Amino acid sequence: MSKIAWIGTGIMGRSMCLHLQDGGHKAAVYNRTKAKANDNVEKGARWCDTPAEATKDAEFVFSIVGYPRDVEAIYFGDDGILSTLSSGSVVIDMTTSEPTLAVRIAEAAQEKGASALDAPVSGGDVGAREARLAIMVGGEKKTFDRVKPLFDLMGQNIQLMGPAGAGQHTKMCNQILIATGMIGVVESLLYAQKAGLNQSEVIDVVGKGAAGSWSINNLGPRIAKGDFEPGFMIEHFVKDMGVALAEARRMKLSLPGLALAHQFYVAAMAQGLDKGGTQALYRVLAKMNGGE
Repeated sequence: MSKIAWIGTGIMGRSMCLHLQDGGHKAAVYNRTKAKANDNVEKGARWCDTPAEATKDAEFVFSIVGYPRDVEAIYFGDDGILSTLSSGSVVIDMTTSEPTLAVRIAEAAQEKGASALDAPVSGGDVGAREARLAIMVGGEKKTFDRVKPLFDLMGQNIQLMGPAGAGQHTKMCNQILIATGMIGVVESLLYAQKAGLNQSEVIDVVGKGAAGSWSINNLGPRIAKGDFEPGFMIEHFVKDMGVALAEARRMKLSLPGLALAHQFYVAAMAQGLDKGGTQALYRVLAKMNGGE
């Protein structure tokens, strides 16, 4: 058993922490909204009023929050993780955040005699609940090997991608692929609807062929049922695309497909869909075509 701190018990973090608790690890938890940690506390986690309190004496400190500014606050704030981080411990930020921020955290942890990994995930709410996440990791191999047994409790596809920041860069690759792919998912299902086809039957056929993807097979059925509740919220996806576009500009890389998808999702936010799931892009394109 290890003593862990878990910062951020939202849509995904709650389930991810529960898997570690079910694995026998003793957890201290903090979340901005206390009620969202109720399931973890009922399972035996100790509630803490600040990230610093949760981090004190923890061997492993996990975090998964919303935005880079939130990561900045929970690590570098007055009551942040780094203020009580112990020598020899490991911090693991699983937020989708900025690669440069991951490097800063790794450098700050090293100054405390600790180590750090950036380990963003993919798989949405379902992957988190079912411990089937893909986990993309940046950092030193010896630190990765030390944390790997804990990652195994949360995911199935876990890879060390390179030094600090490499996990975040890999997640940007993931988000670029999903962003542009979701346009195809939405347009395909709109076409099916306009042609008088049963969307669920279309998904069953095309999802098993060359057009198959995680998005069509997992989010497509939600679209067909009119379920636009979030497994991953649009406002967070827009944040991720913004990070990818900023990194692309820094590398002098043109990504017109990503830029187009970003604009569609910004339009979704303008229509009040910021708290909806990424599949709610369907409603934006449907409206463009005279639908609801």
